[in-house]
Amino acid sequence: MLEKGQLTRIMGIATLFWTLLGIPYTDLRALPNHSPVPGGVALVPLDKSVTLDTPVFYQSQRVLVLEHSNQLIALIGIPLHASPGSATLHLERPDGPSISFQITPKSYAEQRLKIENKRKVNPYQKDMDRIIREKKLIKTKFTDWRDEPPHLEFAAPVEGILSSPFGLRRFYNDQPRSPHSGIDIAAAEGTPLLSPAKGVISGTGDFFFNGNTVFIDHGQGLVSMLCHLQEILVQEGDRVQQGQVIGKVGMTGRVTGPHVHWGVSLNNARVDPTLFYTP
Repeated sequence: MLEKGQLTRIMGIATLFWTLLGIPYTDLRALPNHSPVPGGVALVPLDKSVTLDTPVFYQSQRVLVLEHSNQLIALIGIPLHASPGSATLHLERPDGPSISFQITPKSYAEQRLKIENKRKVNPYQKDMDRIIREKKLIKTKFTDWRDEPPHLEFAAPVEGILSSPFGLRRFYNDQPRSPHSGIDIAAAEGTPLLSPAKGVISGTGDFFFNGNTVFIDHGQGLVSMLCHLQEILVQEGDRVQQGQVIGKVGMTGRVTGPHVHWGVSLNNARVDPTLFYTP
């Protein structure tokens, strides 16, 4: 447990850090944690010449911009495959005037899973045709833009055990696969699943790997994807509030047990959901 003097020093360092960024520390409650790493979120203050009507782009994808304590801030989702070093935002258009920010390195742990259904590791050709179609559909859910400002203080969609953290370098039956692009929360089958924040249901479906899935568009390129549901209790177009029941925990798709996979996408980059809430 931290002593009072240690906590004071830590708070002082944090205050200085955010002051240098131009963001008052006491106003950070409504913002995700600043974590400019692959799979993280960078908070980049914008010049006073930029307005809320000025589109801002990162890797040709429009990014979320909000006003916070009289300062405009761009919230940039950084893809897991991004290289550390200098990165660039563009104003007004994808090739417009630029603003630089830094991506710092981060390494993630390794996870090895045993999947009994071999077809979920090495799909048949007809499965691959389905997977390719589904990937294209999922991409549209992550790249759609809705101007409504999002609520950035998320809540966990279910109480349970954080069984797999974000970013794990995964091996299925000793075969390497893409890094884990969300978090897994283990809970009993049939447990009510809640919307982590308000938004619009932008899609639902049954997918080869993800099983029964719900997409929630929170606004301005911020999207939640909740997978492996036993049952879906919402439909496309529904408006949902934070804490509203949207389905039930299940074990559909590629799973080793009942859980929900919660992915968060920001400007079409999968980022760590725990940056938006405290587990």
